[in-house]
Amino acid sequence: MVFSMDKWMGKIAIITGASSGIGAAIADALVEEGLTVVGVARRSERIEKRAKQLSTKKGKLYSFKADVTKEDDVLKVFEWTKNNLGIVHVLINNAGKGAGNNLTEGKTEEWKSVLDLNVLALCTMTREAVKFMKENKINGHIIHINSIFGHRVYDIPNVNVYPASKHAITALSETLRHELKHQGLKIKVTSISPGLVESELTTLNENITPERKLYLESRAVLKGEDIADGVVYVLSTPEHVQIEELTIRPIGEMF
Repeated sequence: MVFSMDKWMGKIAIITGASSGIGAAIADALVEEGLTVVGVARRSERIEKRAKQLSTKKGKLYSFKADVTKEDDVLKVFEWTKNNLGIVHVLINNAGKGAGNNLTEGKTEEWKSVLDLNVLALCTMTREAVKFMKENKINGHIIHINSIFGHRVYDIPNVNVYPASKHAITALSETLRHELKHQGLKIKVTSISPGLVESELTTLNENITPERKLYLESRAVLKGEDIADGVVYVLSTPEHVQIEELTIRPIGEMF
């Protein structure tokens, strides 16, 4: 099997949650590989800053300010991209969040916020990407940044609805593959499930409880760049090869 990113040179990728952590690392990696990347986030000024830092690379990074839990914002992302850059070939659904409470004492609005971003926003972004790829006969690639929590619920305090939201991504990935097959579309779908990754949601979060902080400090941690390497790997597969699920853990970490 020959791995190559050449087919994506100059093509357009949209990444949600691109202002920090895994999303920022993926944006960096794809720009290095020569893609035109639209980084979507509410903190778009962070992406603008990174775009200047990446200005000498083969690809180019653009910033788009949006809240992907709002359907109007999602539609604007794709409309702006089409009108200013072209048709999307790659979508990376990375935006996600957790809530620092539990199921027996948590707040409904916090749970809803998690599900709106981790599940419904992913669905809306995916629907629009497939629509554009189908209309333009593009064999694109959709990547969901999932989690090991999307396959098993671990005994960790205050994860509340987060595992449920990630299990939904696992089901949605498989459902989408079935739909695309029945429509005769050759759009690849990959779920990437990392273990614990250094980010503002985990080890860099200044607002976590002492209990959660102590737990995180005891675990082996991945870097955002490790997940970005996984994204490049699945994108570099030949046209006839689809990596359906990629799990990335720190060595020795069984969780």
